[in-house]
Amino acid sequence: MSNSSSIRHFLLLALADTRQLQLLHFCLLLGISLAALLGNGLIISAVACGHHLHTPMFFFLLNLALADLGSICTTVPKAMHNSLWDTSNISYTGCAAQLFFFLVFLSAEYFLLTIMCYNRYVSICKPLHYGTLLGSRACAHMAAAAWASAFLTALMHTANTFSLPLCHGNALGQFFCEIPQILKLSCSKSYLRELGPLLGSVFLFFSCFVFIVFSYVRIFRAVLRIPSEQGRHKAFSTCLPHLAVVSLFLSTGIYANLKSPSTSTPSLDVVVSVLYSVVPPALNPLIYSLRNQELKSAVWRLMTGCFQKH
Repeated sequence: MSNSSSIRHFLLLALADTRQLQLLHFCLLLGISLAALLGNGLIISAVACGHHLHTPMFFFLLNLALADLGSICTTVPKAMHNSLWDTSNISYTGCAAQLFFFLVFLSAEYFLLTIMCYNRYVSICKPLHYGTLLGSRACAHMAAAAWASAFLTALMHTANTFSLPLCHGNALGQFFCEIPQILKLSCSKSYLRELGPLLGSVFLFFSCFVFIVFSYVRIFRAVLRIPSEQGRHKAFSTCLPHLAVVSLFLSTGIYANLKSPSTSTPSLDVVVSVLYSVVPPALNPLIYSLRNQELKSAVWRLMTGCFQKH
């Protein structure tokens, strides 16, 4: 038996047993990471440099891209390192840091998606009050509140998780440090200390979920009342990318946390974790840019401008 004071490192789950598959996983993770870095980097640069994109929608999209970049840069590099060098170690402090930053960026993404839903609701259902409700100061305050809430949520869960005595070894059944996997190593009934913060977070996240659902019900009712087909199409085209990103994020995240232990296997856990932690940061830029002509034009001008300089 060991306890948390004697643990100096954790063993992460290996993505493959053979060297060939390890190198294949490394290449796949590298490709996804480069796609996420390129896509989100272009969005951040285009919004920052394009003065005509300095609107609430693109301001929150910039923050979402930052959260996506942080999320994938927290978990994937260590997994790539382990696959390339055929190792599975992560230090105790490294695991705590990885968990903390992953929770920060994941929570920030959820809060930002909720704020972006509010932005869509105001623009469609209360267009006359848009400038008042979503002025530059209000947008800055909402973004700051999202990041501060994410920071406090991550700090609370990380502190509670790593204050638990760990008595069941140091092997984690995941390719990155995750709260459920660390709780499996804790002593009997010690997980109750995490129950209070967990219930608080569940209430907060469920409130955001209810707000998103309620807002989209109101949005769709308002859109269907628009007399012109062109107006309805334009309204739907601004909502569909956000709805697609929210659906991808929530469906994979909810399944990852609520799946039945009896049907859970290590390989299934890894696939689900990849779907909610690795895939969305790479897909989100594509989803948002496909139906947004302003963003596509800004990204194209940015890329052609860079090529012309060289």
